[in-house]
Amino acid sequence: MITEATAVTLRQNLGDMLNRVQYRRDSIVITKDGKPVAALVDAALFERIRRMQARFDALTDRLAKGFEGVPQEAGAAEIERAAARARRETAQAWRASGLLPSAEPLAEPAPRRTPAGPVKGKRAKPARSRAGR
Repeated sequence: MITEATAVTLRQNLGDMLNRVQYRRDSIVITKDGKPVAALVDAALFERIRRMQARFDALTDRLAKGFEGVPQEAGAAEIERAAARARRETAQAWRASGLLPSAEPLAEPAPRRTPAGPVKGKRAKPARSRAGR
């Protein structure tokens, strides 16, 4: 569970909050002047976050080196195409294993028709002249 606590409350109840984090696996967002400034999380979660950050940093470094000299728009478009392809392949694999229902194509919306002339049952409004204003 994630709870919020002010810095003053944290200072006054540090032992209790450490126990909540350590034994109940709670997380506490610490606020100062109503704004979140830090979080108190258990050590195992913090280690997972650090490993994920390291993997993310390594991936962004590889992407930056791989797209060095490529205009930003072209690089971003290539990354988006690769991500879309990976999403499609993952979805296909999940559907094949039964983790996702089969994809049914969405029905195309019916084209909107605009009447060529007055619609039956409705009378056309007479044109107003500017002279009467």
